[in-house]
Amino acid sequence: MKVTTLNVNGLRSAERRGFSSWLKKAKPDVLCLQEIRCDEESLHPSLWKPRGWKVAWHPAAQKGYAGTAVWAKGGKGRLPQFSRGTGHARADAEGRATCVSLPEVDVWSMYLPSGSSGPERQAWKMEFLEHIFPWFEGIVRSGRPTLVCGDLNIAHQPIDLKNWRSNQKNSGFLPEERAWFTRLLGAGWRDAFRELNPESSAYSWWSNRGNARENDVGWRIDYVLATPDVPLVAAHIEREAGLSDHAPVTVELGYSS
Repeated sequence: MKVTTLNVNGLRSAERRGFSSWLKKAKPDVLCLQEIRCDEESLHPSLWKPRGWKVAWHPAAQKGYAGTAVWAKGGKGRLPQFSRGTGHARADAEGRATCVSLPEVDVWSMYLPSGSSGPERQAWKMEFLEHIFPWFEGIVRSGRPTLVCGDLNIAHQPIDLKNWRSNQKNSGFLPEERAWFTRLLGAGWRDAFRELNPESSAYSWWSNRGNARENDVGWRIDYVLATPDVPLVAAHIEREAGLSDHAPVTVELGYSS
């Protein structure tokens, strides 16, 4: 089973960059999208109800902002069930979490807030991190195999961003954010890419400024997190996809697709 996550930075924009063509080649069984920035009124029907997929959308209440979605292959014998939200009113209004429950595994698409635009946004980010931590703990305690996939807006270790020394006081690499991530791993969650690629300095996001992508001055802020019992086989980042300022992150699981 192949699961892919991608912050599309606007699905309509990603489609203009070749999203549908990429999807036919990538062939994930589950696709998690973040920052969709669309709703049924603004998206072409062929994308809102894509042939061969079961889709759950979670647009933000504010049009053109945030939002998540999960696409699951609608093959024979696969009857996915969907859910939305984590119980935090503001986050749920911003469409920050969507889940598909398959027979083998639950897969969440999650988009954590960014704090880079100022102290108020950073405070909101930290508020949501505190809310979501017990939610993560509860999933591990439940024993249900689960993936949480998406843009978490945190680079955990120096290997996860190019210029770590100069970013230690910037949102996304703050000590308190990194400590939260360390606590999460201590609670039983696994960083799939890092577990399978322990020495890789591959990144998943690049600024649009200063030729960052061309020079590979990036951050790894897009993750697939797995509970202890999920069988991880492979993980990679598709740097050259070119669909947004983020790259698709894919994991292969030891379940039949």
